[in-house]
Formats: sequence, C-alpha cells, structure tokens
Amino acid sequence: MVSRRNFLGRAGATTVAIGAAAVSKVAMAALPEPVIQTTPDTMPPLQPATGRPYNPVVTLNGWTLPWRMNNGVKEFHLVAEPVVREMTPGFKAHLWGYNGQSPGPTIEVVEGDRVRIFVTNKLPEVTSIHWHGQRLPNGMDGVTGLTQPAIEPGKTFVYEFVARRPGTFMYHPHADEMVQMAMGMMGFWITHPKAKHPLIDEVDRDFVFLLNAYDIDPGSYTPKIMTMLDFNLWSWNSRIFPGIDPLVVRKNDKVRIRIGNLTMTNHPMHLHGHEFLVTGTDGGPTPKGTRQYEVTSDVAVGQMRQIEFLADEEGDWAFHCHKSHHTMNAMGHDVPTMIGVDHRGLARQITKLMPDYMVMGERGMHDMTEMEMPLPDNTAAMMTGTGPFGAVGMGGMFSVVKVRKDQKAGDYKDPGWFKHPAGTVAYEWTGALTEPARFKAEGSGSMPALARPTTPTEVRVRKPSGHSGH
Repeated sequence: MVSRRNFLGRAGATTVAIGAAAVSKVAMAALPEPVIQTTPDTMPPLQPATGRPYNPVVTLNGWTLPWRMNNGVKEFHLVAEPVVREMTPGFKAHLWGYNGQSPGPTIEVVEGDRVRIFVTNKLPEVTSIHWHGQRLPNGMDGVTGLTQPAIEPGKTFVYEFVARRPGTFMYHPHADEMVQMAMGMMGFWITHPKAKHPLIDEVDRDFVFLLNAYDIDPGSYTPKIMTMLDFNLWSWNSRIFPGIDPLVVRKNDKVRIRIGNLTMTNHPMHLHGHEFLVTGTDGGPTPKGTRQYEVTSDVAVGQMRQIEFLADEEGDWAFHCHKSHHTMNAMGHDVPTMIGVDHRGLARQITKLMPDYMVMGERGMHDMTEMEMPLPDNTAAMMTGTGPFGAVGMGGMFSVVKVRKDQKAGDYKDPGWFKHPAGTVAYEWTGALTEPARFKAEGSGSMPALARPTTPTEVRVRKPSGHSGH
C-alpha cells in the first residue's frame, strides 16, 4: 500500500533544521509529502514523469521513491522511522527503516541533477544519512559530529548536492551505526547517465537489491543488535526465501543486476545457467578490458557489484549466495552433528515422556523440509519453499531467475514454473546396476611414509559449532 502522510502535524509541531548547508526560504516554504510503502511486493519500475528521461530500475521486493521538481531541483522526502517488515509469509520483524520499509526506497536520479533530500527523524534517537560512494560537498557527507550536527528526534534536515557521476550507490546512517544498520536502515541510490556512456550499455531489465542480515530469535520480533557474525537470517532487501520474488526476464533480454552488501561478511553471488560480466562497482563502471566472464562474484562488506548477462537459456535458474549457511532460515549454530548416529532406542524412550520429540540431522538436514514440526508464533522454517518437483530445501539468500521466451517486454509478472521439454529433466534409473570397479592398489602419495601403523586408526570428526570462520 502506498500512502502520503503529513509528518509535520499541526503548525509548529516539528522544527525544520537546515542541515549542513543553507537552503533558500523559497525551497523550505513547503516540504514534499513523504510517500509511504508497506507492501513487501516488487513494485513496477517508476517511469520518470519529469526531468531527464532514463531507463528505471526494478527494486526486488521494493520500490522507487517519487520526487517533485522545484525550480529545476529534484526533491525527495525520506522519513527515518520504526517499521514492520514481513520477511516471508508468516514471519514479521520489527525493524527501523525509511518510508514504511526496510530497506528504504530506491532513489533514482540522472547525472547532473541537482537533488534536495529532506530527512525527517521519527526514531527515538539521533540519526543522519551518509550517501555511500557519492562525490559531494564535505558538509553533505552525513557523518554525525564530523560533517554535520545529529538529526534529533522530531527534526528535519536537508541535504542538497549535484549527482556528479553515474553509478550505483547506497545510503545508510553514520550515527549509532551499529544499532541503526543492524535494525535495517539502508537503501539504494541509482544515478543514471545523462547521455550514452562508453562503459554503460543499455539493458532491457535492471534489478537492484541489498544484502542484509539479522539475528532474530524464533518467536521474537526484534533483531539482536550486538551480534557480530552469528546471524540466523540472511536476506535480500530484508526478505528471506521463499519470500524473495523471482527475477522475471524475457529470453534474450540483456539483464543487469546491481547488488549492494551492508552485512558483516562477504557473499559470493552465484547464478545458474548463464555466465555474466562484472560491469560496475561502487567506484563506477569497470573498464571493458578488465571484464571477464564469471558465474560467481564475491561482494565484500560495503561494496556494490553490478553484473550483466544475456538471458538466452530458458528455465527457472537458481540465483543465490554460495555460502551454504546463507541459504538457511532461523538456523541455530550450536546443533551437534548427528549424521551416522543411531539413537532410535533412545528416541523411543524420550518420546514416551515428550511425544513431540523429533530427532534432527541423523541423516542430514533435508528431512527438515518435509517435517510438520511446530514452530514458534513468529519465525520461518529453516528450509522451505515448494517447487514443481517438491521441497526446494533452501532459504535465506536464494531466488530464481525466470527466463521465458513468451514474456512480454516490461512484464514482470511471475509466469509460473517452467514447462520442461520432453526428455530434458533428470530422472530415476530403474534398470540393472553393475558393481563399481575399484582400483586394486592405493596411491602412495608423493612421499611414502617411513612406517605405516599396523592397526588401522578410526578418526571421528566433529564439526565445530559457531560461525567464527566467516
């Protein structure tokens, strides 16, 4: 739902403070109304009604912030406030964000635009906004205490600068950053080129999303802000699979995906079925001579990576972080490895006392996708999502790029599951199987041991708990 609220209330209720640089009285005479979005669905691209034309982006499970033109200046209004974000159906989190959502809305401008952003603070503490990666006057950089006074609760500050270079940028607080970013305060900024650019190709579809992470105990609503690495919810735009929308494209579309990382660790982003080029970073478009085809690109903390590919293979192609624990939901980290442990007798004894007792992980974790075990009131299953062939067994940072030859240009509606041509799906073999051939001699290694033990030694390995290895 999109709505407009008058956050100023009655006359004089909110003081408007000019942040970092003087703004004319004419500009301050009336603020643009803040636009509020509460639905977690992917909104259609916002076509520019005023200003220079450009090809708009699609924010995955998000939206683009509208603006108004005021004497040649693009004016936006961001409201920092507590929000409720549905991370996946049945699971909501109490976060902090902008204009009704976390992350906040994407801001789209054109190279050379003069931009004025009004920022109203509806949080219980001071805040600011840093325009990550932008070239701008030092006093507009948004570092509380260093380049500007803090924005007190109930106050409105103004940032104004020229979007000097095209590229993909982010915005986030530089005030109590550990708390405010852990609570979900962040957003994307896109500056489109004002003319044809030698390093920026035109594309048919242009997606953006932020990588973020939370530590929210099952059954609770608010992130634990002191967590450094042991997050249990790895998300794109504060959504976890199966709550992440698919990236729907038409066959032979040129596709761009812009990924920003504001988590506490790196993420190797992996696309199935296609190769892509890394065509941009926070610093701008990459020189064409440095580009090489990849299927996985690592996005480090505080970085942006822009990838492009030709969607020339039909199908439902997985797209995900390749850290295996990042494609899980609400995962506890102190669970011992039980694979290979036969405790059927013990389990029978326990179920006499606890009828709902359930063994976890004695054959691996995939069984979790089919168990109908009770969950706390507000949480997400560890692995969930159902595809055309059953449980997908994934969560977290996972979605699907859906490539269809009959998808219309500009149509982002989910086309449903791919209909595979006959003979193109892996199938069960029911014929006879021969015994596997085995080598009769072991390899000796490059340097044979001086003496081998006479009695074989059995080594039992137990995987350490925790995520300190990130």
